[in-house]
Amino acid sequence: MAENTSKKPGASVPRHIAIILDGNGRWAKKRGLPRTAGHAAGAETFRKIALYCRDIGVDYLTVYAFSTENWKRSDDEVGAIMRLLNKYLHEAIDTMERDGMKMRIFGDVTGLSPELQALAHRTDEIADRIDGFQANICLNYGGRDEIVQAARRYARDLAEGRAEGELTEEKFGSYLYSAGVPDPDLLIRPGGEQRLSNFLLWQCAYAEFYFTDVLWPDFTPAELDKAIEVFRSRDRRYGGVK
Repeated sequence: MAENTSKKPGASVPRHIAIILDGNGRWAKKRGLPRTAGHAAGAETFRKIALYCRDIGVDYLTVYAFSTENWKRSDDEVGAIMRLLNKYLHEAIDTMERDGMKMRIFGDVTGLSPELQALAHRTDEIADRIDGFQANICLNYGGRDEIVQAARRYARDLAEGRAEGELTEEKFGSYLYSAGVPDPDLLIRPGGEQRLSNFLLWQCAYAEFYFTDVLWPDFTPAELDKAIEVFRSRDRRYGGVK
């Protein structure tokens, strides 16, 4: 196993890591299994990586679990993903306070079933009581849709007198699903693809990108350590000159 460099004294870790959970279906296909088995394996990987991020001092982890475009997949696959989500939210409700890990849902939850909406609301209530590490799961989420929805909410507030003054980036950010959460420092995409796929388009303006061929169910804490080491080697200038 690779040396755990992230826990070395004085070694910095990104405050916020974002991950596109890619490769579940291909992982299952390589093993002659249904795609649903890949999603189940990917859910367990998320659990392990979230706990590892908490343990090494990361403050926020945001994962892309189900996009607004994923509804185009087969009914069987979508149904399996929703059942996994139902199971995971129930487990999170039971364990968040014990584990010191709060969870938030980013996305249009009105597109989910009433039961899932109620579970998402319950996780929010529990998260409000917890300080520390936060895992954000993007469900029924699209980066462009998030920006459009934020613009609509701002326009409504402006028209109804709840918003005033000049519209700034900071003010607009308060209308995003990620309001109050710092932008990602590091974006990781497993699975070999090298694109954002409509994920956190506003928030990732200055994130460092890391791509790997490792499929998400095979992504381990050692793989995360590799990504963090690459992140540490980057020269982040934010458009300026050092």
